[in-house]
Amino acid sequence: MVAFLLVIGVSFYLVAASTIRLVGDSLFEDTVRAQMASVTQLSVSLGERLESETADAFYTELIQAARLASGRLLIVDGDGKVQFDSFDERCGTRLAFSEVYEVLSGERDTDYGFHWQRREGERQAPSIFDRLTGRDVDQVCVGCFVSALEGGDGALLLVASVQETVDSLVSIRDRMALICMAALALVLVLAGLISRIVTRPIGELSAGIERMSKGDYQHRVHVPGKSEMAQLAEAFNQMSEQVHNLDEARNQFVSNASHELKTPLATIKILVESMMYEDEMDPQLRREFLSDIDKEIDRLSSVVGDLLTLVHIDSHKLRLRREMMVFADTVRETVSRLAPLVKKRSQTLNMRIEDECEMFADPGKLSQVCYNIIENAVKYTPDGGTIGVSLRRAGRDAVLEISDNGVGIPQEDLAHVFDRFYRVDKARSRDTGGTGLGLSIVQQIVRLHAGSVTVHSESGKGTTFTVQLPVK
Repeated sequence: MVAFLLVIGVSFYLVAASTIRLVGDSLFEDTVRAQMASVTQLSVSLGERLESETADAFYTELIQAARLASGRLLIVDGDGKVQFDSFDERCGTRLAFSEVYEVLSGERDTDYGFHWQRREGERQAPSIFDRLTGRDVDQVCVGCFVSALEGGDGALLLVASVQETVDSLVSIRDRMALICMAALALVLVLAGLISRIVTRPIGELSAGIERMSKGDYQHRVHVPGKSEMAQLAEAFNQMSEQVHNLDEARNQFVSNASHELKTPLATIKILVESMMYEDEMDPQLRREFLSDIDKEIDRLSSVVGDLLTLVHIDSHKLRLRREMMVFADTVRETVSRLAPLVKKRSQTLNMRIEDECEMFADPGKLSQVCYNIIENAVKYTPDGGTIGVSLRRAGRDAVLEISDNGVGIPQEDLAHVFDRFYRVDKARSRDTGGTGLGLSIVQQIVRLHAGSVTVHSESGKGTTFTVQLPVK
């Protein structure tokens, strides 16, 4: 604001100074033009009468001419000595005005100059602007207008006051100073209002950022209107919402991960302590305990492996090892690996391959996608149920569909099936050994391949997962 006011003040000063200078030049040019014309004319008429008339008669005419010219007339000889003075004060003295000697020396026929002299009579009280500018109001500005006498060796000098012109310029200066001060005051008020309007949203944003840096992710900035600041505030609120959601997801992720790691460790601890404090344990029971410990270790290893996979994906450290592959072979291999589990549960798995779908992709990662989805279908389909796996090509995409006639997923849970650690039926997931990370990994791998995965389900009727991957 200080810089703004400084620029405005300097601009006003330059405009005022230029205006006063132009007006002053115009006024003084008019004054000089009129006075010089009068002096030239008087020098001709008085020069002719100087030689023909007596001194008293000439002096009388000089006084009348001075009265008409509204000034003081002096006649000087070639040496600069005053011969006649309408005020009858300087007769016989030499004048020290440079303008007179310029004319007497013959360098110029006419000349003029301005001088200050002490004001006579009542003293004038200075105004506030006189004090500020240092103008001496006890002095008056006079103009000395000189012209060579016609037909003689000498010059005519007219001393006339130009204080009226000076006072006009001072009046203009004072008025412009008042206008500039009023304008600066108005600009100051407007600048304060504008600054408040502009800086208030910035202050709110700054306060919001400060609160956000201290961990308050629920704070929102309110900036009304549709200005750029309002759009910036809206963007900040959206960012705060995302950070808040990420922070909650992080806390939930840490809690779920801790729980998933703690559960198998607690089970292992109980089993190991039972074996330690049982001196004579039945060999069959010991083998059963060891088998349970082995399963919990596998489960713990699976959770850790899934967590590491997600960490690599989130940190963008997971790199696809793409190569030319046949997607149909990956699907067949996955179905073959899960065949014992399907047989154990007396389920029926129907596989239909319509296209081999040769593509440039990561075979290992796509094998993990197929395994996670088909394994989920097997686990969540009752014994004796039916599972369908189909692979076809649609345009430039390979479309893999895995469907089942299992318990299905409620509509309110469909939006969360790809969330980490999310399970529709937590008790059932514990029985089947699920961690809630498999589908999240599937989604991330498919996205790395520039594909998409969707789910359609009806509670009690079954679920269908559709994976769409580009073949090029």
